[in-house]
Amino acid sequence: MLRAMANTRIPHGQLSAPGSSSLSRRGFLWNAAGGISVAGLVQLLREAGLRAQGDVGSKADPQEVFKRAVDAAISEGEVGLQLAVYKDGQLVVDVFGGVADKATGRKVDKDTLFNVFSVTKAVTATALHIQAERGLVSYDAPIARYWPEFAAHGKGKATVRDGLTHRTGIPSMPEGVTPEQMADYDWMVKAVANLKPIFEPGTTNAYHSYTWGWIVAEVVRRTDAKKRDFRQFVMDEITKPLGITDLWLGIPAEAEPRVARMENDQVSVVDQSTLRGKSMPIQVAGTEAVFGRSVVRRACIPGAGGIFNAPSCARFWAMLANEGQLDGVRILSAERVRACLTPRPDTDKVDVGRGTITRVGTGGYWLTADGVVGRGRILCHPGLGNSVGWADLDNRLAVAICHNRHGLAFAKPLAAAMGHAFGVA
Repeated sequence: MLRAMANTRIPHGQLSAPGSSSLSRRGFLWNAAGGISVAGLVQLLREAGLRAQGDVGSKADPQEVFKRAVDAAISEGEVGLQLAVYKDGQLVVDVFGGVADKATGRKVDKDTLFNVFSVTKAVTATALHIQAERGLVSYDAPIARYWPEFAAHGKGKATVRDGLTHRTGIPSMPEGVTPEQMADYDWMVKAVANLKPIFEPGTTNAYHSYTWGWIVAEVVRRTDAKKRDFRQFVMDEITKPLGITDLWLGIPAEAEPRVARMENDQVSVVDQSTLRGKSMPIQVAGTEAVFGRSVVRRACIPGAGGIFNAPSCARFWAMLANEGQLDGVRILSAERVRACLTPRPDTDKVDVGRGTITRVGTGGYWLTADGVVGRGRILCHPGLGNSVGWADLDNRLAVAICHNRHGLAFAKPLAAAMGHAFGVA
């Protein structure tokens, strides 16, 4: 009988095309009564199953999806990590796993802190934009207008915008700098002001791995009517208003036991003969041996010294994803945030400081980076070792990944989770 049914076809036109209303209960029974074939029945059931799967996928619990992503990332080689996601201004993912310190066996928990290196730059850039919003800084003004010493050795025409976009011509660190000197904010400001440019300011994209931080932060400090140190400015103007608790540019002593120990960090020591190597000399390289020192952890190093956890980092990016405000607290105007999406000059050409194409916006945030998932209006910043945070303005998503193993072992599990939970690819 089944064979007979399989060979029986309903009259032409009675079986509607896939995706039509023929999958209603009444339509299905009517078609079946009219002699639908087994093959047709199987096709209808397949379509119904696919639709049901789609319904289930659209209701996936992001927290559970990302818990599985953490497990998968550890299987791929991560040691310890945290992932956090804000959607429409709400924290919807806060997950963690793995080991914070292999030597002691200490596990990663919600309070673990991580070195995030250049993710710090996004916070420092935001501080400068706050001053611009107040009319205290002009992007097109020479840095020397606010910081006269910076004009030394032909840097007098370098603008604030050049500083934000890595175009001041001084990507290299001061010769012979030590970790203790790098941790001394005032010493570094004097040394950076005295650097001789290797390119004419304003002409060449050359990533300033470390020096960028003191250039931008000192403009903020020099224009602050309250004369606060930069660390305090960030706390007063960004972290406290937004209710962010663990985003540090210089950790307090009591927080130090919570910092994760870095692994695989030697992959981040670059060829010292290259410009990138000179921007991160080996004696101050982004390794546990340097950035694990108390003097460095407790210092304000505004281009690379941030120590964050993922929920705090994601909350900062959520402010940008919501175009400058979060929970009724406005940090920047929507217009200023959107303006930061404009690419810097020659951003699709090789950045000579990195040796790769590095798409940076005029506001100092990057426009794309390894590990970032999404297209469209993205502001982001990666850090050495591949911690990363980003704001997806189109989807009102903010994501932060903090981890202690240098590399991108998390990338595939994260991408899969973003697609499953939020439909972002």
